[in-house]
Amino acid sequence: MEPRPLLLLLSGALALTETWAGPHTLRILSTLLSGPGRGKNRYISIGFVDDTEAGLLDSGAPSRRLEPRVPWLEKQRVEREDPHLWDRQSFISRQSEQILRAALNHLRAHYKESEDVPHTHQDMTGCVVGSDGRLLRRYSHLAYDSTEYVALNDDLRSWTVTNTKAEITWRNLIPNLDADLWREILEDQCRRWLHIILKMGKETLLRADPPKTQVTHHPTSDHEVTLRCWALGFYPADITLTWQRDGEDLTQDMELVDTRPAGDGTFQKWAAVAVPPGQEQSYTCRVEHAGLPEPLTLRWEPPPRKSGTTVGIAAALGLLVAAVAGAAVAAAVTWRRKRSV
Repeated sequence: MEPRPLLLLLSGALALTETWAGPHTLRILSTLLSGPGRGKNRYISIGFVDDTEAGLLDSGAPSRRLEPRVPWLEKQRVEREDPHLWDRQSFISRQSEQILRAALNHLRAHYKESEDVPHTHQDMTGCVVGSDGRLLRRYSHLAYDSTEYVALNDDLRSWTVTNTKAEITWRNLIPNLDADLWREILEDQCRRWLHIILKMGKETLLRADPPKTQVTHHPTSDHEVTLRCWALGFYPADITLTWQRDGEDLTQDMELVDTRPAGDGTFQKWAAVAVPPGQEQSYTCRVEHAGLPEPLTLRWEPPPRKSGTTVGIAAALGLLVAAVAGAAVAAAVTWRRKRSV
């Protein structure tokens, strides 16, 4: 029997006998590019475990095979866990490419579009697993030119068309998307894949780096200042920043940016709130993260003011240093002139 088509997910029989601090997430993003130029019919598939890019298959690469993106997932180590796993996953990825290609051609034909017009067809499949190995959430979404058109239902037994323009187009195709296959993958193989990855990469994936935090002060007008609460250098990416005034949450009134990768394997985020000048001390930022033993409460601390005495002493010391330096220079010039006589 040929392997059933699915991207990057395991089929090895590995018992789940350990528990991990969780939850943990597996996401697989597959993209088929179609159109003129070098990118025509290029297929790229990336597998993420939590926030770490674990595997990549690029049809434009010389090998056209699934390749590890982290050193602890190199092929030899994987084969010690399952001798046939890496080759099988490369083969399954190529089958998935064929499925996406057929779907893209189907849509392009329906809309009577030329092969020279660039298009993308994407699949996002994933699952969330708890610390006890129990599946908490499963999902699969398909998109054409970045617009989702069909999604797997929560019962994992049927699909729902999410774009009404595609309903007629996909009426004949959806039955060929085997929901039973996706359910089998998401309920069984997805969990096994995560187990092996967490086992091999636990030093990286199971770490918890606490955020470096601070509150900065930014005057915006005579009537308003912005307080910005920063969290930098943290892992994993899940973090909560909440501004409060006198203990009351200001979730609706604050500006919150998406969590962003810092480029070194950690993440950064900030939350801002506008406040009246002079009332900054009434506002606090609460930070919650797995790397912190308990939530942090931050408040903007104004810089210390220099007293008049301190300023006077500093000025006097400056004059004294200048006088001493000037005398030293004059003495050196005099000594040099005497040496030259």
